[in-house]
Amino acid sequence: MRRVVVVGASAAGLAAAETLRREGFDGTLTLVGDEPHAPYDRPPLSKQVLSGEWTTRQLPLRPCADLDALGLDLRLGIAATGLDLADRTVRLADGSRLPYDGLIVTTGVRPRRLPGDGGAHVLRTLDDALALREKLTPGCRLVVVGAGFLGAEAAAVAWRLGVHVTLLEPAPVPLAHAVGTEVGRVLCQVHLDRGVELRTGVTVAEVTEEGVRLADGEVVEADEVLVAVGSLPGTEWLADSGLTVGDGLVCDEYCEAAPGVYAAGDVARWHNPLFGTSMRIEHRTNAAEQGMAAARNLLAAPDARKPFAPVPYFWSDQYDLRIQAYGCLRGHDEVTVVEGDLGERRFVAAYRTGERLTGVLAVGMPPKAVRAWRRAIAGGAAWREAVPAGGTEAA
Repeated sequence: MRRVVVVGASAAGLAAAETLRREGFDGTLTLVGDEPHAPYDRPPLSKQVLSGEWTTRQLPLRPCADLDALGLDLRLGIAATGLDLADRTVRLADGSRLPYDGLIVTTGVRPRRLPGDGGAHVLRTLDDALALREKLTPGCRLVVVGAGFLGAEAAAVAWRLGVHVTLLEPAPVPLAHAVGTEVGRVLCQVHLDRGVELRTGVTVAEVTEEGVRLADGEVVEADEVLVAVGSLPGTEWLADSGLTVGDGLVCDEYCEAAPGVYAAGDVARWHNPLFGTSMRIEHRTNAAEQGMAAARNLLAAPDARKPFAPVPYFWSDQYDLRIQAYGCLRGHDEVTVVEGDLGERRFVAAYRTGERLTGVLAVGMPPKAVRAWRRAIAGGAAWREAVPAGGTEAA
């Protein structure tokens, strides 16, 4: 193996490139990115960058000297447009072709759009964050469509900047499908207490020049609109490749999509043997860990590869609250508060799927409060053994 191409200059892509070099790969290593920027961190976009606390100089994942030391063939500002498995080549938007012996796909996700939202903001790239930040002046009216974690973080930052925020969500309780109804209500109240107008059970039909039009015809006026209604995996360039694509690039437990082709980060849908299911994780920590795992498995002999079986982790900062979670919360059968109190917004909630402890979420708690729970999830702990009697069920 003398030529490896990593498509996606993201946290996952950079982690893969660094791991390849660290593991001894000294051949040609090409890193392709559709943005003109060197790899940078994305979680601060909806927090520190949007608020103006950070400058763009604080975002790069590595100093220029560290990138130079990797000896990369760096292709920035050029999107991948196709893949030929038979010829082992990646096609780029500038018409060039990159031959490879090994390929790692780390093309992330792209924002979902709404009808008529050409003038609306999305929040995925550095340029997106800077464009929205410029508009968030005191007294401005911002409508945020989607009260998931990204929309909630942006709403919190805008409120702190003196913006009048309206948060629209189609579900009766935001995030209930992931964190449970009662925990979702607690997170809702955090916005309501600060005067954010949170409207649930409403569907946005389209973005208009005046703001947004709801399905019932009502127009919610706004100076700026942020659409935060989820994302789509960046697999469009693989449509004719012959690879299996289904809500992500489908991989096995080793992150392999085809012989010599691996994937990592938000774009990868792989079988996680710890939970016995296929999953795609859009979290920063997973991107880096999976990038390293994919690189190691690409270089390893077939019988030396290791399954990628992490306990996923994510965090969210909203106002003065830090939210942390480990494991797989979606599809749970039961939620129980095992420490603290929902009403005080300081608690740890455990999640049961089947007979296993599969997740834990903490609000307003120190990191050490959830570390032991992470170990229990990683060990496949049975619910009855892990969760003490006397916890408060939070459906």
